[in-house]
Amino acid sequence: MEPTAGRRARAGLLQISAAGILWGTTGVVVQLVREHTTLGPISIGFYRLAVAALVLLALQARQLPSLVAAVRAQPVALVLLGVGLGAYQALYFVSVAAIGVSISTMVSLGVAPVCVAVWESVAARQRPDLLTIGSLAGGVLGLVIITVAGGHTTTGARHPVLGLVTAILCGIGYAATTVLSRHVSQTTPAMTLTTASTFFGCLALLPLALVSGLGFSAGAAPVGYLVYMGVVATAVSYLFFYAGLRTTSGSVAAVLTLLEPLTAAVLAVIVLGEPASALEVVGGVILLAAISALYLTPRPPTAPVPV
Repeated sequence: MEPTAGRRARAGLLQISAAGILWGTTGVVVQLVREHTTLGPISIGFYRLAVAALVLLALQARQLPSLVAAVRAQPVALVLLGVGLGAYQALYFVSVAAIGVSISTMVSLGVAPVCVAVWESVAARQRPDLLTIGSLAGGVLGLVIITVAGGHTTTGARHPVLGLVTAILCGIGYAATTVLSRHVSQTTPAMTLTTASTFFGCLALLPLALVSGLGFSAGAAPVGYLVYMGVVATAVSYLFFYAGLRTTSGSVAAVLTLLEPLTAAVLAVIVLGEPASALEVVGGVILLAAISALYLTPRPPTAPVPV
């Protein structure tokens, strides 16, 4: 592999890893928002996307004509990305309400990389290589161990079937948007892609958010948390994610974003004071080992598979 190609590949891995880590901070922040307001999860998700879209549109005020031109060039793909972004967030929130955060996260993020890997194999008409299979298996295994070791099961869940079904659909939706965004990112700048997807995503969530309720006491703390989620955990993180997809396959990207639940688990221990068992630590080590393997043998940039 050429040195330049290797650097580009590693840069893509780092960008997507950064996105996963930033996404992992949202769980703790959402809990803090709910402690200070009566906002439901879907309304919080709407504000998250709306803040991101507004900030990105403001930053691109002088480039609005080029942004509009990009949307006109690929209207279906960009609208679908936005709707998909809003849809899998809504499905995830429904699953969380039904069976809890940990199981919802495990199922949805466990399903996603498997779906992406299967799609890429079918589309390319070839088997995944051993590194992809090994990192995928290790990542999902680590995720399962972290969840189960923490004592999180569907026992006692209010609506276990609904929760599991919506978590699976969330994972499939996330996989589909990853494949589509990998394709679109080859011809669309990351800034444009992030702006369009968050804008259409907040529009998709708006009807549900209106039903859930958008009013809250605008104190400094909840506003600050919502701004953080919109700017850092959405606008910046998706900029990293879409930029990294230019040189990273969808299946590898989906494995790297398993850093999200690992980050959330670490923050739960540090910020919320939740205990961590030895088995959870083992799961985290396995997950990190799977991700480290991808860094040790970075791939050169490849063309996306057909969508």
